[in-house]
Formats: sequence, C-alpha cells, structure tokens
Amino acid sequence: MGLSPIVTAGAAPRIKRTLDVRRVLSHGRRLAGQRVTVYVLGVEGKSRAAFACSRSVGGAVVRNRARRLMREAWRTLWPLAGDGQWIVFVARPEIVGAGLDDVLPDVERALHRAGVIA
Repeated sequence: MGLSPIVTAGAAPRIKRTLDVRRVLSHGRRLAGQRVTVYVLGVEGKSRAAFACSRSVGGAVVRNRARRLMREAWRTLWPLAGDGQWIVFVARPEIVGAGLDDVLPDVERALHRAGVIA
C-alpha cells in the first residue's frame, strides 16, 4: 500500500524581506479577527503574504503550528485574491488549539473586509 500524496493549491508568493514586512505592519490597514490579525498594504504587482507569530502565543512548537495554519488558510484563499496587495498575517494567542476549520473563516472574513477577496 502506497501513501497518497497531499494535494494543496501550491505555494503562494511570499514577502521575503524583513523591511517589507515592517512596512506592511507600520503602514498597512489592520483588521483584527478572533484568532488572526491581518495587515494589508496596496502595492504594485502580485499579491504576496508573510506570516508572523510572537512569543506571547506560546513555545516554538505552538508558534510553528500557528504559522502553518495561517499559511494553509492563505494557500486556500490565495486564488481568490486580486493583485496589488501585500498581506501580513499575525497569530493571536487565541489561535492555540485551533484547527484549520477555525482559522480559515477568520482569515476569510478579514480578507473580505479588507477587499482582498470578493
């Protein structure tokens, strides 16, 4: 018996420079959800995303899980997003113990309010 491959929507473009993440956090529009806060900044070009989690959320394992959940939520919603947005997802302490079924609607609501997805 072989293992079935995991099927995802593919890798969405990411914000890679710390300077760019800081620019979004300082100049972007902030939309707070229950488990995730989303910062959105209008730019030229493709939409890109970054994922952050502070130590107040928990230890390294908990923070990595939170980032994975936010990445998977963005990977699911990315095809619906238009171009010209840089987005930074920041995990809130309430994300601890949540699953994708809890995080996805929170992210979707925030992105919809920001006008990133229709």
